[in-house]
Amino acid sequence: MRIVFAGTPEFAALHLQALLDDCSGNHDIVAVYTQPDRPAGRGKKLTPSPVKALAESHGIPVHQPLSLKGAEQQQVLAELNADIMVVVAYGLLLPPTILDTPKHGCINVHASLLPRWRGAAPIQRAIEAGDTETGVTIMQMDAGLDTGDMLETCYCTIEKSDTGGSLHDKLAVIGPPALLTTLEQIEQDTVVAEKQNDAFSNYAPKITKQEALLDWSQPADVLECKVRAFNPFPVAYTTLGSDRIRIWQAELGSGYASDAPGTILEANNNGIKVNTKEGSLLITELQLPGKKRLPVSEILKSRAELFSSGTVLGHATNDREANNKESAQ
Repeated sequence: MRIVFAGTPEFAALHLQALLDDCSGNHDIVAVYTQPDRPAGRGKKLTPSPVKALAESHGIPVHQPLSLKGAEQQQVLAELNADIMVVVAYGLLLPPTILDTPKHGCINVHASLLPRWRGAAPIQRAIEAGDTETGVTIMQMDAGLDTGDMLETCYCTIEKSDTGGSLHDKLAVIGPPALLTTLEQIEQDTVVAEKQNDAFSNYAPKITKQEALLDWSQPADVLECKVRAFNPFPVAYTTLGSDRIRIWQAELGSGYASDAPGTILEANNNGIKVNTKEGSLLITELQLPGKKRLPVSEILKSRAELFSSGTVLGHATNDREANNKESAQ
């Protein structure tokens, strides 16, 4: 088959690599679509996406349109004479004309057990919601948001230690084989499509930095899930005075007190125990402004006075002040 691949981040690049490894003589990747180069790093230098870098290293033509809604871009795709378009975390809306252009349409690799989480951030939302299982679904794309028929599904357990980063890596391992299986079935006309049950769908919106601010009036188990879900991006945080404190790792603490939510109950080498609406959260790894992330046991060696019992987190400043301070640093 003549394949057009559309994707942008590392998750997509791993699927493109699997296609490159598999497309010995049976398939031909005729073009790659990816997001335009974006500023990155301290110097804000324009940087190609992981998918673009991989494609160029293999001599594959790369297209980076700002939109696929125009007739000109749609004609460019039509002239590729593709049998199928494989879409993995591309980041652009595909209009109906694009979906119908390849012989077998467009298929998408989605990091969720559809229809559980539809949208931009299914990995983080699954952890945030306390799900114990997720997976990868290969679906036939239609005009809706992740509503197409399911062609292949593979499952993955969400461990209590999983973060957004570790779960991403696990799904990036099981996704490529599922994609290759689906392509083989499509080529052999043996694929079986299953409709989604919309009644079980949830929307997984893009993660924002603002929602990573921990609200200590929530229960400890809710906050613990947020900390794991938002690691490594955007990273959960709280405030201490005018400083933003990033919280990289935390677990449910033992005990509970009548103190106000956000009150530090104790701090030792095991972690910083913070009171919540229900139960306590034990912070085990954090990051002070302008510093590296470290285990709490290391931070307490020099900054123990910041986290003395009775100190209240998250009450002395607001999110805008914390954002301004972080930007200045």
